[in-house]
Amino acid sequence: MDKLLAKIKKIIPTRLFRALQPAYHFILGWIAAAYYRWPSNDLIVIGVTGTTGKTTSVYLIAKVLEAAGFKAGFTSTAMFNDGEKEWLNDKKMTMVGRFFTQKILRDMVKNGCQYAIVETTSEGITQYRHRFINYDILLFTGLYPEHIESHGSFDNYKKAKGELFAHLKRCKTKYCDETKKVISRLSNIRKLELNRVKKTSVINGDDEQAGYYLKFWAEEKFIFKAIEKQKADFSKYKATVTNCRKISATGQGITCEINKVKMELELLGEFNAINALAAYTIGASQDIQPEKIKAGLEKVKGIPGRLEKIDEGQNFTCIVDYAFEPKAVIKLYELVKMLPHKKIIHVLGSCGGGRDVARRPKLGEIAGRNADLVIVTNEDPYDDDPGTIIDQVALGAEKQGKKLNVNLFKVLDRRMGIKKALRLAASGDVVLVSGKGCEQAICVKDGQKIKWDDRQVVSEELKTLK
Repeated sequence: MDKLLAKIKKIIPTRLFRALQPAYHFILGWIAAAYYRWPSNDLIVIGVTGTTGKTTSVYLIAKVLEAAGFKAGFTSTAMFNDGEKEWLNDKKMTMVGRFFTQKILRDMVKNGCQYAIVETTSEGITQYRHRFINYDILLFTGLYPEHIESHGSFDNYKKAKGELFAHLKRCKTKYCDETKKVISRLSNIRKLELNRVKKTSVINGDDEQAGYYLKFWAEEKFIFKAIEKQKADFSKYKATVTNCRKISATGQGITCEINKVKMELELLGEFNAINALAAYTIGASQDIQPEKIKAGLEKVKGIPGRLEKIDEGQNFTCIVDYAFEPKAVIKLYELVKMLPHKKIIHVLGSCGGGRDVARRPKLGEIAGRNADLVIVTNEDPYDDDPGTIIDQVALGAEKQGKKLNVNLFKVLDRRMGIKKALRLAASGDVVLVSGKGCEQAICVKDGQKIKWDDRQVVSEELKTLK
């Protein structure tokens, strides 16, 4: 269905399509939900939005729910899960077409899920992909500038995510039994025997925009925050506050205390303590006991394409990560520098298709400042000239003192760029390949996709070193 619609869109003149776009997206969303018989009405739906941490939070929430004995399906940038099987997202899109999303929600119902977790993006919201999903719980992970060229300004970007929270008030009330199974077609007498699913917002209190999202209506509000950070006063929002303290991150994992419960997580990076805190708060909002939440979080060994180590027996460390936005790459370096290392060799690029052109030299500057060797290569050029993108990223690295063909290299072919990095690596070095994580394709001109997986390519090239 989505392929057929893509073909139809190509036939319609661009100016006419832009004028019809709002109505097109709205009507299409309604048709998709109606075709699959409004599946979100039969699930407790958790929407996860924010600039960063969404995918990890989705996965951690799913594991918390599973540890408590519930069945949860999810859709995210990295993976899909319909309650029976789990597979990598091969769509090159976080909030996939309405028919796909409604179908997987229907599959979750069929497979006996009580919960659905939907990673919900600002782009998806502006295209009304959220409008015919009956959300119950919304998680805001945090906000910083991204997709600014798409939205026009940071304020527009913030407000786009705000539309999701405004939508919560429009969502139909649900009732569930003691097993959290949603029961539909109820009489008023039957409703008295069941539990009403309260419309809930869960907000990152450490984020500067927390107050904006807390102003939106919700029957219950929860705030999570690191106790050592800002001391904002949230008393006026009548929210339940979950605190995290004593965060300690090493090259092996994280320890922290959440509401006095000590956590020992195998995830890397201090920022993952906050993602775990978000998942803990969602669990608490569903009356899951702390020991079960702890068990679910501590069971997680990692998330595909997020700080994923690739080991083929080499004497240096290889990490594949999804980070493609400047702040995320800075956080990535904070972690990498905690690992034992000699040289850091970074393979990176930047997106085309008009996506945040201004970040290209910024990414180069960050790599140039932090890495010993920088290799700039192709990422997802879409209809842009990949050579131009590479030049713009490399310019940022040169501003930080990197010299072309000495400690800065431009390699158009991504596999060749990865191969060069691995061949330059010596014992004790760290090779960092960022920008794509576990994505399953490189997007090139005319909407074409080349099958790709950074993790697989790194693994293949490591094997040729032996």
